[in-house]
Amino acid sequence: GFIISKIGKSLKAKSKKAQDENGYLISIVEETLGGLKVVKSYNAEKNFTAKFNDSIQRLYKLTNSIGKKNNLSSPLSEFMGILVIAILLWYGGNMVLVDKLADGTPLLEGSKFLAYMGLAYNILTPAKAISKASYQVKTGLAAAERVFDVLEVENTIADKPNAVYKNSFDDSIRIENINFKYEDEIVLKNFSLHIPKGKTVALVGQSGSGKSTIANLLTRFYDVNDGSIKIDDIDIKDLSMNSLRNLTGLVSQDIILFNDTIKNNILLGKHDATDEEIISALKIANAYDFVMALPQGINTNIGDAGGKLSGGQKQRLSIARAVLKNPPIMILDEGTSALDTESEKIVQIELEKLMQNRTSVVIAHRLSTIQKADLIVVMQKGEIVEQGKHDELLAKNGMYSKLVMMQSFE
Repeated sequence: GFIISKIGKSLKAKSKKAQDENGYLISIVEETLGGLKVVKSYNAEKNFTAKFNDSIQRLYKLTNSIGKKNNLSSPLSEFMGILVIAILLWYGGNMVLVDKLADGTPLLEGSKFLAYMGLAYNILTPAKAISKASYQVKTGLAAAERVFDVLEVENTIADKPNAVYKNSFDDSIRIENINFKYEDEIVLKNFSLHIPKGKTVALVGQSGSGKSTIANLLTRFYDVNDGSIKIDDIDIKDLSMNSLRNLTGLVSQDIILFNDTIKNNILLGKHDATDEEIISALKIANAYDFVMALPQGINTNIGDAGGKLSGGQKQRLSIARAVLKNPPIMILDEGTSALDTESEKIVQIELEKLMQNRTSVVIAHRLSTIQKADLIVVMQKGEIVEQGKHDELLAKNGMYSKLVMMQSFE
């Protein structure tokens, strides 16, 4: 039992290491294939090959060690069984044949010894089976622990038990004195903003000023540390996640497309949309012409992460997806950043039409795209430094004016 316990503990520890190493290996493969252009352009193939080979070697050694111990389980159990029988035979034989009581009778009668040996043998057979099974159990436990590590991660963003389901947006969005930090880095400080229904509010500022964080907080990918975000005077923490995200449409700066057809990628916005509705959304996003030029039109597969398309084409599909969803609140996080000047102007005109009677939060680096916004909010290090309309902010000759001066308009 002691030997089996020692081997079992060793097996479990090594199986856990093997599971972790397997995860790391898959991560290396995924990252290398995903960033192949960068790897090749920096001639970094040797670095990634070395990382891959090191991981493979560690996994190879661990797997071999686990395999040896597993293969050892059967002969070791048999050997220990024979050893136990041998000890019993020697000890019991001495009691029957050598050791005598005072009257000359043996310590143990031969018939009882044979019965005992038969019983011991019958017990040893299932005991050996249990010892073999215990090795498999230990290996399985290590795999289960790895699975539970993932399954038991607590989701801190969840619906309240009595969450409100809201299917319309009627008045305004109020961001009231919010503070937010990623771990120890403070991103937003005492940030307040009122966004009336039907108005377009633009957030501008340098990278790292907290603009994209506002988009993540509005769609509740994170919760604020202090303060509140309210839609029609209802805190978004009290709304059901499903209804909140039905009210919002997000075009993020990280364009995420799936290895599927153009049609299925856009249908994420509205699952029951017709082909006519999809084509209408493509036209608004200035994507109709390039899609129709593809071999199978909207039924063309775009490859892994949209790899068969250019950056601008992917961004236009991302905009089309949000257009098809047709939400009352539109959030554009650098929504036109990957477009060329001509496409940007065309898409901008269509988006302005789309946003006329819609509440919109536009996060932009290119200030040419937000000149017609009802309110421009200039951010710096998580705080509002200026706000007003384009002409008002230019007249102030402050930070917004400096940002405009740094960019040329056509």
